Amino acid sequence: MIPFDDMDSLPETPLPQWWEDMLLLLRDVGLKALAVAIIIVSCVVIGLILRVVIRRVVHRIVDTAKNKASVDDTQALERSPLADMRLVQRTRTLGTILQNIVNVMLVVIAIVLVVNALSPSLLGSLTLLTAAVGAGLGFGAQNIVKDVLNGMFIVAEDQIGIGDVVDLGLASGVVEYVSVRITQVRDVNGTLWYVRNGEVTRIGNMSQGWARAIIDIGVPIDSDLEQVEHTMLETAQGLAKDPKWRTRIVEKPELWGLESVGGEALVVRIVVKTRANAKDDVAQELRRRLRAALIEKEIAVPSLVDVVPTGLDGARRVRGANPPRTRPNAVTGVPVIPDRGIWRRKKQSDDGSTQK
Repeated sequence: MIPFDDMDSLPETPLPQWWEDMLLLLRDVGLKALAVAIIIVSCVVIGLILRVVIRRVVHRIVDTAKNKASVDDTQALERSPLADMRLVQRTRTLGTILQNIVNVMLVVIAIVLVVNALSPSLLGSLTLLTAAVGAGLGFGAQNIVKDVLNGMFIVAEDQIGIGDVVDLGLASGVVEYVSVRITQVRDVNGTLWYVRNGEVTRIGNMSQGWARAIIDIGVPIDSDLEQVEHTMLETAQGLAKDPKWRTRIVEKPELWGLESVGGEALVVRIVVKTRANAKDDVAQELRRRLRAALIEKEIAVPSLVDVVPTGLDGARRVRGANPPRTRPNAVTGVPVIPDRGIWRRKKQSDDGSTQK
């Protein structure tokens, strides 16, 4: 039996080599796992913070536009200044784009940091592999990159917006949807065109600023030209002073006079500068009034021609083309939609009264 006093003098038994290797391995694995966990948690937290910041900025801009217009829904902004409505659309689209860019960047940064934490020697190989894959994807998906970049400029520069009447070269009509890759345009026949933003080289927007209604009237060759011009100008000025129409006309009507002389008719031109979305209505009403005024003066009217100088036959305004109601997404959240009544056919009771 060994005395207690001699216990301290016993030689220490060294640990087996495999046990030391196991402890070192567990330590390295634990440190790497901790580093990976810290990286992932940090990226998630940063992503959530940026998401909240982007959402608040978008909400602040949208709420400012709505409060300025005293409305609660995006569609109601159509009755407010056009700039407010377009600001809402552009802000929400750019907010979604910015959020997607932030998500992609955080994922890429997290992958690089995780690989570097697990094995720094693999980072160089991963960089070369990523460069090769990126070059291949860039060459094969260059059209997609072109579409996205062009779409970002289209949205950021407010070149087009939902509800605009545009000519994209490839299609003309009313814009129903705009994204960073494609634009949806519905033409006058009802066909919905999907136009890639990368294929758009020019944009003609007839819903921004002002428009001009140009009307040519053909009268008999022996007509009194001064009387015709006076009647046309007086009629157009009367339309501009009408309380129903004066808000849609931005300048006084102009008589451009004799446009051409044919074998059977004199063509006289009159123009009216209108708001962009009121051109067709003003032109239609002016043609109706001109015809009535000339007939009252006993001047025959062989033809009334509405001139479209740019030749955009299919890009006329489609009635009822309104901006869509607010749609919920990751940035804007769920909007408040007022309750709507449901229309039902009226039923007639036995006593002759109508009931729903």
